[in-house]
Amino acid sequence: MDAIIKNFPPRPDQNTAPAEKPAYLDKPATDRPSREEAEAAVRTLLRWAGDDPDREGLRETPARVAKAYQELFGGYDLCPAEELGRTFEEVAGYDDMVLVKDIPFHSHCEHHMVPIIGKAHIAYLPDGKVVGLSKIARVVDIFARRLQTQEAMTAQIASTIQDVLKPLGAAVMIEAEHMCMAMRGIRKQGSTTLTTTFTGRFKTQPEEQVRFITMVRDPRKG
Repeated sequence: MDAIIKNFPPRPDQNTAPAEKPAYLDKPATDRPSREEAEAAVRTLLRWAGDDPDREGLRETPARVAKAYQELFGGYDLCPAEELGRTFEEVAGYDDMVLVKDIPFHSHCEHHMVPIIGKAHIAYLPDGKVVGLSKIARVVDIFARRLQTQEAMTAQIASTIQDVLKPLGAAVMIEAEHMCMAMRGIRKQGSTTLTTTFTGRFKTQPEEQVRFITMVRDPRKG
């Protein structure tokens, strides 16, 4: 079961005042509790689940969970725009699509805080400069390591690439399985959600969308 969602915020007209930089491009400033408070919260959740946080197997679990959260949600301490800051203009006149496909990621649903597991396909049409390919994957990783919805993550990646690199267009496709749907509620394992966002020429020229999707889907092209 595939759901296709296209979502990209309207860009301001050139004659209007510059829009404020989206908050997700900054390093988020959060009022974090202490490590001790975080571990105490995990102990409470263990009790809420029905177990005894003082039994042998769970004594170190609060500390392990707090440490794991630092890694799983490390994207809050990083700025995706900074990852795209260094570009290269020596491209020998190359001006066609750059596609990085099958970028794996793990994120967490902001509604139930359970995993989202998927892959991203990202393309852009360079306008005289390119960025290191690993930086594209790094942007995906930063946004993935925050509480997310797939729709928001798709739009955030596309907006960041468009606003920072300023290419002629950007295309983002994300395919993912949501554990909140597989493990609870309706409990439908294997169901995949597909979201796409297009900017620039990818948005205004349908043939570019078709070319992007064809390159993503054709195993001979990657």
